[in-house]
Amino acid sequence: MRRWLVKDLGEPKQVMELVEVEPLTARPGEVVIDVKAVGLNFPDLLQIRGGYQVKPSLPFTPGAEIGGVISAIGDGVTNWSVGDRVVYMGRGGLADQTTAPASAPLRISETLPFDKAVSIPTNYGTGLFALRERAQLRAGETLLVHAGAGGVGSAAIQLGNAMGATVYATAGGPEKKRVCEQIGAAVAIDYLAEDFVERIKEITDGRGVDVIYDPVGGDTFDRSRKVIAWDGRLLPIGFTSGRIADVPTNHILLKNYSVVGVHYGASVARDPSSATRIMELLCRWYDEGKIDPLVMKHVPLADAPQALEDLGARNSWGKLVVTP
Repeated sequence: MRRWLVKDLGEPKQVMELVEVEPLTARPGEVVIDVKAVGLNFPDLLQIRGGYQVKPSLPFTPGAEIGGVISAIGDGVTNWSVGDRVVYMGRGGLADQTTAPASAPLRISETLPFDKAVSIPTNYGTGLFALRERAQLRAGETLLVHAGAGGVGSAAIQLGNAMGATVYATAGGPEKKRVCEQIGAAVAIDYLAEDFVERIKEITDGRGVDVIYDPVGGDTFDRSRKVIAWDGRLLPIGFTSGRIADVPTNHILLKNYSVVGVHYGASVARDPSSATRIMELLCRWYDEGKIDPLVMKHVPLADAPQALEDLGARNSWGKLVVTP
């Protein structure tokens, strides 16, 4: 079987090596998953560069959003059968096979394609946790989603609509702006061509928006504070800009808004059963047509390093999915 290994830290095309290894066997308490799809995410790239808070020991195989079929079961495993369709949030996805603790995978329905399934645990799981649990977004409120054409942002746009909000989005360039409009943004703003602060003030008659979903950070976070409404909630989701912003507490006080932390992975670690409940709800919403993960491209396993660099250069929208 094939497996990508990161033997040193740096840019993917420079430090990743595709190697041949023996097929995997299931140890007690484990299952083997034949990988059918792997969703690529910005944290994968940061891990390869050495810039992520979770730093696996070298060498390691990246790829955390894994969809596939269980092909072998270790001793003591009673909750799975060979042939079960699953998604698994773990590690080692950029390979033909990976292993997982039997308690870790989540079951998916026959109606959910693997390429869309791998978009759900991280992007939609984070979005639902952020908007429903942390921001308590209500029907009739307004939501601004930054980087709306990306995997994280496109999920938030669809979830906001599913929850009854009016959704605005920012994106870089006319193509990405059209993507946001096509998936449900009431107004999409090309931040390369216009000032999103002035545009949001115009759209909302100066009131601002109730909830801001920000996976970008840096200057985007700083400027978002100018359009947060009274009693608003500003959600830091990530820092793809590379800079972690600071927020003056006097501004929070004067505008009576909240900056609400979102760490979905840590929340699931504290309550593992919550991931199952969220996945079941999101699968139901997919079947009902409320969400539909946006997949830009299917990438062969051999082209994974280039796809990761495209992700880092923002040369993509929606989800890049590796299909071994």
